[in-house]
Amino acid sequence: MTVPVTADPTGPEWLVLASGRSAQPRAPLSLRRLVILFTGSVALVIALVLTIGLVASRQVAKREAVHSVAQITDILAESVVQPVLTDEMATDPQAASAALDSPVGRGVLNTDVVRVKLWTPTGLVLYSDDARLIGQKFALDDEARDALITPRTEAGITDLQRPENAQDAQVGPLLEVYRPVWTPNGTPLLFEAYFRYDVVTSRSADLWRGFSGIMISCLLGALLLITPVLWIFYRRARAAHQYQEALTQRALDASTDERRRIATSLHDGVVQQLAGTSFLLAGEAQRLRRADDAAAVRMEEASATVRDSVAGMRSLLVDIYPPSLTEHGLAAALNDIANSQRGSGARITITVSESASSALTPDEQRAVFRVAQECLRNAVQHAEASEVSLTLGRPSGSVVLEVSDNGRGISAESALSVKENDHFGLRLITDAADEIGARLSVRSQPGVGSTFRLELPR
Repeated sequence: MTVPVTADPTGPEWLVLASGRSAQPRAPLSLRRLVILFTGSVALVIALVLTIGLVASRQVAKREAVHSVAQITDILAESVVQPVLTDEMATDPQAASAALDSPVGRGVLNTDVVRVKLWTPTGLVLYSDDARLIGQKFALDDEARDALITPRTEAGITDLQRPENAQDAQVGPLLEVYRPVWTPNGTPLLFEAYFRYDVVTSRSADLWRGFSGIMISCLLGALLLITPVLWIFYRRARAAHQYQEALTQRALDASTDERRRIATSLHDGVVQQLAGTSFLLAGEAQRLRRADDAAAVRMEEASATVRDSVAGMRSLLVDIYPPSLTEHGLAAALNDIANSQRGSGARITITVSESASSALTPDEQRAVFRVAQECLRNAVQHAEASEVSLTLGRPSGSVVLEVSDNGRGISAESALSVKENDHFGLRLITDAADEIGARLSVRSQPGVGSTFRLELPR
């Protein structure tokens, strides 16, 4: 991706050829990092399950508690209240009170059941453990009337704002359960029991403790089962990573060995033969000149051509395999390629910081060498520069290579067009920058020259 960014408001824009993000090296798999990620994921799952479980258990506990008190209410209604009902009670609150006071006090009222009422379908309170309510008439709510019409047990939170519940406001939240009962002649009455809401909360706590214990035990058991699998996965992933690194290093070593073999073959073969031929031609040219032979000029021209070929071949050998890069370091290799280009007449200045060179890995040094080599060649051979400056330093922590020239220069649009179409050199240095995750930029302007900048963050 090519993105122009302004670096200097007074000069041309920088054109970014390689952003430095396309080939970030992948860190090797770390056991510590893997354990942290795994532990964090397990903790997150446990927290999520516990949260969802808490909400779910409360809902389940509420339904379970309501169901439990509904069953208790059914038992109280059928075993305590209905057996003492008489037909007379359906219209006489005093008779109902006299008959129910004793069994309700003994078998119904306790720490959980705090209030009992017996209603007629018209809303008359026939009996209550609170004597103030007996004989009063209140409007039944829709659920209570429906429970009488379609016999069933209903439960819900007590509305303490209703007149018949005003005396219970100080008790706190209550859960009321009502169901029909019948006198011997089949007259329906509504039996209502009020339970403390603590029944629901205590039941919720019991369920939560049981649920959380089982859930945490299951999660810990699953964790113990997964741990050996995770260890096997880590070891195999680590071995695969090491194997991949070994293959990569082997490929690099093979490439280096092959380049060395080719360079050695050329140096010991073709270069030596050409050098010998050059000496023979030079000697023959001298002999012919002493003899005033006209062929001496052609022989000298041939000797010069062979010498130029030898010089070009030796420069090519440095390009293929720069021995000074591995033997003497990046600074020596950069000086070698600068010397190989000085024959063109350009004045080349080299400034290399030892701290910048030593901060680079071998792969990064090779990439920097290739970029510098191509930039110098482009400045001398294509831009026809007379002044070239190459600097390698650490101006702000990062290692920065800059190659500037006073050559012909091109516009940013032309540089982009050349890069994307037919300029092999620009593609070469862009690929080299991408390989090591470096940022490569160029700033150029027709008639002013060009500056290539390679930045490697440390």
